Amino acid sequence: MKKSSIRGNFTGRENARKRAAKKRRKQREAKRRKLLRQQKRMQQPTKKKVVKLLRSIDWSLIPVIGKWIFQIALTILIAFVCVWYFGQRVSVVGDSMKPVLENGDIVLANRIVYNASKPKRGDVIIFKPKGNENSHYYIKRIIALPGESVEIVENSVYINGEKLQEDYETSKIDDVGIVNEKIKLGSDEYFVLGDDRQNSEDSRNANVGNVKYSYIYGKAWFVISPKTHFGFVKE
Repeated sequence: MKKSSIRGNFTGRENARKRAAKKRRKQREAKRRKLLRQQKRMQQPTKKKVVKLLRSIDWSLIPVIGKWIFQIALTILIAFVCVWYFGQRVSVVGDSMKPVLENGDIVLANRIVYNASKPKRGDVIIFKPKGNENSHYYIKRIIALPGESVEIVENSVYINGEKLQEDYETSKIDDVGIVNEKIKLGSDEYFVLGDDRQNSEDSRNANVGNVKYSYIYGKAWFVISPKTHFGFVKE
């Protein structure tokens, strides 16, 4: 009788523990489901909230905002084009273009002008000799054009047998270099000289020679530094 009573008490306590554990599991599951419902409500607005939000938007501002975005994008594009094609800065190395340009001057290169028209006599161009990408940029003045003949006689330049008349300041030519006889330019070649011809490495020198059209980086058109030289490049 006593053993039966003990066994009954043990079984009762065990059942009570199981019921308590089951109740706790149900409570935890209920809390978990409640939390999931709350998260779902927070993450997924109801249809009414969406409709209310859409109605609160002032749709009349959309064209205005779109116009602002377009204007900003257009301004950025124009600025990029201006800098890329007209605002590339090149430093002058040496005094070969003195007095128009001096060592250390910073000029802007017009990179688009020769897409619309061919280089002209008197243009001050920026190029790399022989197309050498490892070289610094040279800045010289175009003297002769493709297909023309060039010769230097007694300190004067002759183009197709006629003496070249120049309205910019130059120094006399002491060294004719490789132009010791008449030379004929190719269909895409330009003959260039520095204005200070006593201190210029240009088409008279074998390591520069005639400048092919493909070697030309652009036209030097404006000096931005120093302030004393600020202004358009004289042609």
